[in-house]
Amino acid sequence: MESLNVYASRLVTKREYFAPGHRACQGCAEALAVRLVAKALGQNVVVASATGCMEIVSTPFPFTNWRVPWIHVAFENAAAVATGAEGAYRALVRKGALPEKGTVFLGMGGDGATSDIGLQALSGAFERGHRFIYVCYDNEAYMNTGVQRSSGTPFGASTTTSPAGKMKAGQVTWKKNMPEIAAAHGIPYVATACSSYPFDLMKKVEKAAKAGGPAYIHILSVCPTGWGLPSEKAVWIGRLAVETGVFPLYEVEKGRYRITVDVPALRPVGDYLKPQGRFRHLTPEIIETIQKRVNEEWEKLRAKTAL
Repeated sequence: MESLNVYASRLVTKREYFAPGHRACQGCAEALAVRLVAKALGQNVVVASATGCMEIVSTPFPFTNWRVPWIHVAFENAAAVATGAEGAYRALVRKGALPEKGTVFLGMGGDGATSDIGLQALSGAFERGHRFIYVCYDNEAYMNTGVQRSSGTPFGASTTTSPAGKMKAGQVTWKKNMPEIAAAHGIPYVATACSSYPFDLMKKVEKAAKAGGPAYIHILSVCPTGWGLPSEKAVWIGRLAVETGVFPLYEVEKGRYRITVDVPALRPVGDYLKPQGRFRHLTPEIIETIQKRVNEEWEKLRAKTAL
């Protein structure tokens, strides 16, 4: 893989395919991630977007911030619509009705639309082998409807449907590992990314577009509003997620694992948890439980990269 230093030295387009003027909250790292994905893919793309924050903030009738073909679909079927469009396109190319232009088909949704409501459609699309990309913008709850927990909500986080309460626990189940679920389908390319590392993110999107089959990218998308964080801290807390091992950045290319942003010595997980309002109730004992889990998952990942 081309080094990020070399990649960063190349000219990144100044064109905006996800245009400014949207209505996202201040400091929304999800909007930043969408912008970076759009830049990496360029103009020759068709997007199917699930209901969620990005649909609400970018398409207030009669306006749109999208400068590429964009389809709003229901919460649960972004993958089905993206692959339906891809299948129709391939059929028309085979019949000579359309020229082959290398169009990229992109499905996108939040953690709820991906790991909860849309998992069945996404799994089916992976199984069928469609040539498309699916991007999960993971802000770790149903933020658009009032910060309800999802299966992507991390252990211990307080949400409106997993409040901290007397037990000081908040969310009592561990975050669903969607990248590993995607990788278990044997698809050509899976990666994690974060808008705090923009060149790593964009390079992975470019690789996904060339994968020749289903590709999945899971992007940690910091939500200052839902996480109880000052808006100017979004990029900073995203870096802490990586530096503590809470959200490692890696890729799985044809079954081979590779950590793309290595952290020789993990920072204490408390450095990431304590600045966030959603974790302010955590006791030292619960933080230690989370630390143990993070260490275990980090060692499992490093072991896979050594295979």
